Parts: sequence; structure tokens; C-alpha cells
Amino acid sequence: MLNLPYIKDYGNNMFFMIAGPCVIEGRDITFNIALKLKELTEKYQIPFIFKASYRKANRSKLSSFTGIGDREGLEILQEIRETLKVPVITDIHSAPEAELAASYNIDILQIPAFLCRQTDLLEAAAATGKYVNIKKGQFLAPASMKFAAEKVVASGNNKVMLTERGTMFGYGDLVIDYRGIPQMQALGFPTILDVTHSLQQPNRAEGVTGGQPELIQTMARAGVAVGVDGLFLETHPNPAEAKSDGANMLRLDLMEQLLQVLIPIRKAIQNI
Repeated sequence: MLNLPYIKDYGNNMFFMIAGPCVIEGRDITFNIALKLKELTEKYQIPFIFKASYRKANRSKLSSFTGIGDREGLEILQEIRETLKVPVITDIHSAPEAELAASYNIDILQIPAFLCRQTDLLEAAAATGKYVNIKKGQFLAPASMKFAAEKVVASGNNKVMLTERGTMFGYGDLVIDYRGIPQMQALGFPTILDVTHSLQQPNRAEGVTGGQPELIQTMARAGVAVGVDGLFLETHPNPAEAKSDGANMLRLDLMEQLLQVLIPIRKAIQNI
């Protein structure tokens, strides 16, 4: 189990779940999503970490929504953490952002896939003493994540998590090689499957990333069957109206049904 404030250890060897909207769009909607996810994960005894980016730096177009303001977004995350008593995770994109996010009691700093080899960013994240979740680059072999993790550990922080989020297949698709999950687990760090980002369809002509949300359950079931330590899922009450990554998010009212499918799989593989 992760050593995080507010995370619940139910003693059932269940996968943990990182879930929330892609980006903070406002206080009320973010709180409502967090509250619903907390209720569901407590009902089904799943350790829960709330995810939302306070800023999205990697967008296809200049006009794409990036956030409501850095400090405003971080204040909402901090308020959710302290009010709902759940750990929180958010992306950072540069070395100064690591210290800024850590100052708002963010529990886990997430390194975006495109930046997973950025040495100064990894060192800055490590220096905060927070957990560092490194997403595997779409261009990297799973075993190569050893070197990204080593940068954090060599900087004095062994609280590393690794996340599989697909590998580029041509220009506009991603594939999951499920062999990569045990390969990254063999490095000695908790390994997570980012279900929703693995279903992206990037580089589309209109400049808006597409997705295949109808395959969320398929991907998640496979990940749990392989034995992944945690699942990462982005969710929104109305993905069609989401300001970022709506094309591949899970509709919030479908989350309970998904958990009902995944939990028996997890229990089954524990007996193998």
C-alpha cells in the first residue's frame, strides 16, 4: 500500500484507483466529481487518489483550454484534499512547478509522458519529497522507464510510481503492450495502467484529440487481469462538454458499473 495521508487500506489487496477530471474547470464541478468518486471507492473498498490537472500545458492548439489559473486550481485541489480527506495528484510541467504544487500539499506529482526523460523536472519533483508518478513516454519501451525512475531515486527520493499509457502506433493511434506491466513492476515500483489516455487518437487533422471510450472496460479488465497495481481513469459528468480530453473519458455515472466488473477479476487472480 502507498504511504499517503488519507489513503485507506482496506486490507483486501485491491488495486488502487487514481480518478478525476482531466483538468480543473471550476470549483463546484471538481468537488462534485471528487465527492462521487470518494463515495464509490469507499462503498467498494478501493483505495482512492483524486486526480485533476491544475493546468494543461500540452494542448494541440493555442486556443485550447489550459486551466482557470495555476494558484486557483491548486487551491481547489488543496481544499478537496483537506475537506474530503483524500490524497490528490496533479501534473507538473517544469522544475519551478514542482515546488509550487508541493506548497499546496499535493500528495503526488505527476510527470507527463512527453516529459518523462526531462532530467531537471524529475530532479525537482524528487526534491519535494513527494511521490512522483512518471508516465511512460509513448515513444519508450517499458524497460527504459528504469532510467527515469533512477533519476528520482538518485536524487534522494524512492517514492516512485510508473504509469503505462500506451505506445504510438503510426501517427494517430496508441496500443497497450500488456507485457510492459510486469516489466515495470519488476523495477520495484507500483505500476499503474492509464486506461483512458491509452484510448486516445492523437494528431487528428482538426487539432482535437479523439478517443475510443467504448473500450474503457475492455482495457481496464485486461489490466486488472494482468495484475496491475493501480488504475488511472479520467471521468466527467458529461464528457462531450469537458474542456480537455472529453473524447476518451468515462462518463461519471458509468463508473460504478465498471467497478462492479473489475472487482471480481481482481479477487479471482488473487487465488491464482
